[in-house]
Amino acid sequence: MSSSVDWIADRCNAFDSSGIRKVFELAAKMKNPINLSIGQPDFDVPEPVKQACIEAIEKGKNAYSLTQGIAPLREKLQDRIDKRYGHTDRSLLITSGTSGGLVLAMLSMVNQGDEVILFDPYFVMYPPLVQLVGGVPVILDTYPDFRIDIKKVEAAITPKTKLIMLNSPGNPTGVVASQEEVKALGELAAKHNIALLSDEIYSEFCYQPSLPTPADYNPATIVIDGFSKSHAMTGWRLGFAHGPTPIIQTMIKLQQYSFVCAPQPVQWAGVVAMDIDMSDYRENYRKKRDRMIDGLKDLYEIAIPDGAFYIFPKAPWGTGSEFVHRAIENELLIIPGNIFSRRDTHFRISYAAPDQTIDRGIEVLRRLAKEGK
Repeated sequence: MSSSVDWIADRCNAFDSSGIRKVFELAAKMKNPINLSIGQPDFDVPEPVKQACIEAIEKGKNAYSLTQGIAPLREKLQDRIDKRYGHTDRSLLITSGTSGGLVLAMLSMVNQGDEVILFDPYFVMYPPLVQLVGGVPVILDTYPDFRIDIKKVEAAITPKTKLIMLNSPGNPTGVVASQEEVKALGELAAKHNIALLSDEIYSEFCYQPSLPTPADYNPATIVIDGFSKSHAMTGWRLGFAHGPTPIIQTMIKLQQYSFVCAPQPVQWAGVVAMDIDMSDYRENYRKKRDRMIDGLKDLYEIAIPDGAFYIFPKAPWGTGSEFVHRAIENELLIIPGNIFSRRDTHFRISYAAPDQTIDRGIEVLRRLAKEGK
């Protein structure tokens, strides 16, 4: 007699469940954890944004929207994008979160056997998503400083290379790709006629004057962004993607048969969210970063992040997994680096947490570093 297990598609056996979710499940069972594991803001959605969503619900804006998104949000975003880039061909659509945007982009571009270049460490979703659509991840190491070696990228290009994926500011490192790096990457992709996708979901939390993006140098760059991190709307599922019209139109077509649309009330909230000044929130995270770095820099090897709300230190002893196991025994929840990497040498800290929690975490991390294995 056959088992229901036999019905599971082969594509689902190429990867495991996210290790981050397993840590979240562990956190739910602990009484007083020092939780520096969660990759989402620790502030609430700004009040005007919440009220805009409530008002949309109460006014009956609860049906499907156009697949590509409501006109007021699209027009407002398009105007901002046009002023930013000035490209003659840069269309957009509203997606069901940035993860939804990534799924649609990959389905739109990657054929069976196509190679997709990723940078290690990478966002946990990237390799499984490439495999899910039938692509082949080509993973380039960026240790120890998490910088892009353009010569290494060019050497990895083959006739099967279809796409290069960049995430800046990066998860798990918080590192922001430099102007030189994104320029070289954009020009390289154009030279070889390879698609380039820039995941910029942490763009609001860039501690530099402006975020360097390959779209400044390669007009064909597909950019994924959204409101999840910038406005603490992770559960609301509101993202957007912009790029060349043929790609965006294909993503819209695929969204019709998958996500349908982003939640309509949330889209109306997005219109208001665009006018909220988030600079105080960004400055607060800069201070939290400095607090964490100042507390650990004498005992840990750390690439100083210029964005997002993560640091990615090297474990002072043992493997990253062994060190994280010891930390969890001390009620400190952090994420082992091998979830984001083929290496098991580092671990991720999220400083999107109250200062008191950060200070408790620093205390444990300092003690563990001095104790050794």
